[in-house]
Amino acid sequence: MLRHGHRYGYQPRSSMEPNDSELDESDSGDRVGLLQPRPGGGGGRPDQVDWRATGLAFLFPAIGGLLFGWDIGTTSGALTSIMDPNTSGVDWYALDSFQQGMVVSTSLAGALLASAAAAVKVGDEFGSKTELQLAALFYGAGAIVQGLAPSLGVLIMGRFTYGLGIGFAMHAAPMYIAETAPPSVRGLLISLKEGFIVGGIMLGYLGSYVIFGQDEGWRSLLSTPAVPAAVLMLGMSRLPDSPRWLLQRGRPASEAREALEQVRGKKANRDIVDAEMARMVSSDHHVGGINELFRRENLRPLYIGISVVLFQQITGQPSVLYYAEQVFINAGYDPADGAGVAVILGFFKLLMTGVAVAFVDSAGRRPLLLGGVGIMTLSVLTLAVCSETMASGDVAGTSFTARASVAAIFAYVGAYQVSFGPIAWLLVGEIFPQRVRSAAVGTATLTNFFSNFLVSLYLPTLNENLGTAGTYYLFSVMSVVALSSIYLTVPETKGKTLEEIEESLR
Repeated sequence: MLRHGHRYGYQPRSSMEPNDSELDESDSGDRVGLLQPRPGGGGGRPDQVDWRATGLAFLFPAIGGLLFGWDIGTTSGALTSIMDPNTSGVDWYALDSFQQGMVVSTSLAGALLASAAAAVKVGDEFGSKTELQLAALFYGAGAIVQGLAPSLGVLIMGRFTYGLGIGFAMHAAPMYIAETAPPSVRGLLISLKEGFIVGGIMLGYLGSYVIFGQDEGWRSLLSTPAVPAAVLMLGMSRLPDSPRWLLQRGRPASEAREALEQVRGKKANRDIVDAEMARMVSSDHHVGGINELFRRENLRPLYIGISVVLFQQITGQPSVLYYAEQVFINAGYDPADGAGVAVILGFFKLLMTGVAVAFVDSAGRRPLLLGGVGIMTLSVLTLAVCSETMASGDVAGTSFTARASVAAIFAYVGAYQVSFGPIAWLLVGEIFPQRVRSAAVGTATLTNFFSNFLVSLYLPTLNENLGTAGTYYLFSVMSVVALSSIYLTVPETKGKTLEEIEESLR
């Protein structure tokens, strides 16, 4: 059974050694792969979760997502403060459009570079724990440089450095959480990380509101992440490396067992920990890089992981938010309330992310994805029809059409937050085989950032050539393609260990 047991120096207790039927036990489909407690076993309920240990192993990686959200939420407010001669406190406040674009986009450039580095080398070589510490270092350094920037060039350098932190954090956080979380709550925790990103966006909006009108308020806004970055660094130093990564690097199984017990906690059922450890030890620990991603056995998980993060961007998410303010104005809201619109949508995103967190491990990944993307498709199609009606000059129907557009935006945002928002990253964290997980997650992260960049870059051109309605129609077609792809390729993974997921896709 444990063909690699002697090699890694780990022998499970004979009374605990699982057989194949026990490892595949599904408990009526609710908890796939969890062993039932045996007489004289390690105690605890079959699904017992030690929330103190599990929570700590989740919280600190999730801070990496929070700091990404903070950057999204504060960029606009910081730029406004810099360009206001009354609050900038510098003589280079008059930024032209290209310079504004540089301030906004250089963090994305840093994230792209870090994602590529993580995929090629850093992730496999250092592991997700060290990578998160590296992210904390870049987050902190970038925040300090931005806050103290004496010139535009230094500010851009700080933005790029901060972006390196984003790239490493968004690569490592879903991997660390997926590899350390109990299978019964893995979906909840990785989805909750999306909640931290949205929460960071909301805090960024609030921070922009607080510094509005303050002299050099942008400095405090951009330097604030240095504090949570230090918390991230300290917190990760108290956590172990991923036990799966330790085995992959050829470390003793006893060390991996110690790491697994630390992240599971004292209340975890010992039988289940034994069974999971046995599966880890008996699995393939060969380290495969980018060159192995396109081997036949990796093609299906690679397609699933890359397709969901690609569809996340090309099904209209940037465009719906891009035009949201104009839709609200058409519905009768004052143009001065644009910031309020962003806050309202932000709170709604956070609320619906909570819905996904609550149901992802009970309802499953596929139902939430299929249902959410289905509603997104209908919503963006409604926006297309409404935009076409309003462009036709039908004055009589304008009021109703505008209200229907507002409802469609809320439906779209809500559906996105229970489907693509959290579940795309959940699948990225759990769908790839261990031997190529780091390279594959890095490739998916790079795909996400790059597609986001391209959509944002060409969205104005699409709108100019196709019109608002035509742009929405295009995104509705892409949503149908996404829905078909999910139906045909994405498996249900709730409750399964990472090794069971890997076996089912092989």
